[in-house]
Amino acid sequence: MKLLIKNGHIVDPINNINEKLDIYIEKGIIKKIAKNINADDAEIFNASNMIVTPGLLDMHTHLREPGYEQKEKISTGTAAAAMGGFTGVVCMANTNPVADNQATVKLILSIAEKEGIVNVYPVASVTKSLEGKELTEFGDLKNVGVVALSDDGKPVMNSELMRRALEYSKMFDLPILDHCEDLDLSGEGVVNEGFYSTIKGLRGIPDISEAVIIARDIMLTKFTNSKIHIMHISTRAGVELVKQGKADGVKVTAEATPHHFSLTENDIVDYNSNFKMNPPLRTEEDKNAVIEGLKNGTIDVIATDHAPHTLFEKEREFDYAPFGIIGLETLVPLTFMNLVEPGHLSVFDAIQKITLNPAKILKIEKDGIKQNVIADITVINPELELIYKKEDIVSKGQNSPFIGKKLKAFPVMTIVRGKVVMKNRKIMV
Repeated sequence: MKLLIKNGHIVDPINNINEKLDIYIEKGIIKKIAKNINADDAEIFNASNMIVTPGLLDMHTHLREPGYEQKEKISTGTAAAAMGGFTGVVCMANTNPVADNQATVKLILSIAEKEGIVNVYPVASVTKSLEGKELTEFGDLKNVGVVALSDDGKPVMNSELMRRALEYSKMFDLPILDHCEDLDLSGEGVVNEGFYSTIKGLRGIPDISEAVIIARDIMLTKFTNSKIHIMHISTRAGVELVKQGKADGVKVTAEATPHHFSLTENDIVDYNSNFKMNPPLRTEEDKNAVIEGLKNGTIDVIATDHAPHTLFEKEREFDYAPFGIIGLETLVPLTFMNLVEPGHLSVFDAIQKITLNPAKILKIEKDGIKQNVIADITVINPELELIYKKEDIVSKGQNSPFIGKKLKAFPVMTIVRGKVVMKNRKIMV
């Protein structure tokens, strides 16, 4: 393959490039980066008025396989990732069986090698069977390729066990990705506790349920001199705690999801369970705090928390439908529409939060766009507007609150390991 990406604006935080340049790729290797490259024998992709970035990395994806293939498979989830411009995804451990042992992690990696369209980086659980009672074998799990530890969907409620997990993870330099929720405070809640829960008669999840565990785990991280990553932060109080933790020298990082900086509880349509996620959609004040946290660097990463479910599950009553929405195919447009266009983030800063920053936290090597490395590239058309339709969704899941909405700024090319896997909104493999 010889490919010439012409006239694109390269935005590469890894190599600190922010200018209009051509990229010439031969046999999957970036051979030249310069202005006005000519290559008569190469396929030319005209990237005029487009943004060319290192391949995007999502550090919070649920691929569901093994065990929940009716919701998503590694093949379909990685295809959705490619459509969304991602060349790598970090998959959570809450599979069946749980990824708490070498055999399950090896199985995930084996399926990903055979059927995956993008790079797959597995996460192992902190505790065996996600039960919060006994730690997994962190060293054995790192030896087979896990990049982090998480009981995502469930917090480690026992403070003593969380202390030991942080100490143990420090020995192996594995970050803990932390779902912060006090289950006793959340109870049977299904939406944010506040105006919407009151008028709709739904049980509420108070914002303090997030803040209490963030505060505890920042204190434990400081005490153990370890590091922690706060997942899908959703509240003003949570953002303020992370900001204070960083100011105090704690090794804490955080992520936000597009739905938490794009929607609030006021956007929920009646009892549509596609608006049901955990943490729930919060208030306008909380949303603005998340945006401010992204602006000032308190929140390091934008991640999807892609959580596919079957249509049958999501069509149940709001109380009984599962938490979670899909997000791989909409992160880029929602980021551009709600952060870049209003001026909250520059394009450079936004791309940094979905390339360099997650890679640094997880110690995943990313070369970015430079000569003599294997091409791992995303091309985004910031002017491309589309109606997000069910029939266009690549994921097996169709549980999204953004279906039927006009979205703008979509990836139009994804190159993984030197191979074009998505081009002009079509999967190529």
